Amino acid sequence: MKYCSHCGNPVTLLIPQGDNRERFVCVDQHCEKIHYQNPCNITGCLPTYQNKVLLCKRAIEPRYGMWTLPAGFMENGETTEQGAIRESWEEANATLSIDKLYALYNLPYINQVYFFYKAELKNTEFSPGEESLEVALFSEEEVPWEELAFSVVKKTLQHYFMDRKTGEFPLHNEDLTNQRHNKR
Repeated sequence: MKYCSHCGNPVTLLIPQGDNRERFVCVDQHCEKIHYQNPCNITGCLPTYQNKVLLCKRAIEPRYGMWTLPAGFMENGETTEQGAIRESWEEANATLSIDKLYALYNLPYINQVYFFYKAELKNTEFSPGEESLEVALFSEEEVPWEELAFSVVKKTLQHYFMDRKTGEFPLHNEDLTNQRHNKR
């Protein structure tokens, strides 16, 4: 950030009085606004249908042409669950029923938090949305493991196929603390 979004003057990175973290602050006798920057929330689904998972081939960067679960940034005014449903519709024209929150990943090194909901497709009438080149159902053996866009997607799929063997689907919560864990 170079300029104050409130008054347009340059900002300085410093620790404001009474705070303990660096923030961008409009200083030098200007508006003195403190600009708080918070993590981005990414929400999505693990849509399943008859022991297969729905994946989307990305039509956008980052990772153009690679496979992912339908997911994206939350919008203001929506819950994580609503965002997951919206993203599944936008990326795969998929209608689904949410089962439960299934995976939560904290990626502090890129200021992101991922929420994946386990969901059941209501039907197989899905198709690529604006952000997808293709969408398809995959069994565990058919998943293009080497063509997955993000490691959080790979982890979620690995958890799902392991959990499916036991019939237990606990909440998976992990902190990924360096870039080796995610190719974003």
